[in-house]
Amino acid sequence: MARAMFEYTKAVLEKVSFNTELFKKELEKAVNRLLPYEIKELFYWLKDFTSNKPELYRCLAIVEKTKRSF
Repeated sequence: MARAMFEYTKAVLEKVSFNTELFKKELEKAVNRLLPYEIKELFYWLKDFTSNKPELYRCLAIVEKTKRSF
């Protein structure tokens, strides 16, 4: 079930990537509901996904801040 949540989160983030504020809100929700190892995985996925989207790249800080607390 947890893996399904991770995949769902990625799909949602891809769909809302056109809007920075919406992307940020969805990312914050994802960080609150995913497991610690999934947050690390999400961080690496986000680095790759946002590499050509500079407007979304600063959202990495949300995940990075949470990732450090583990």
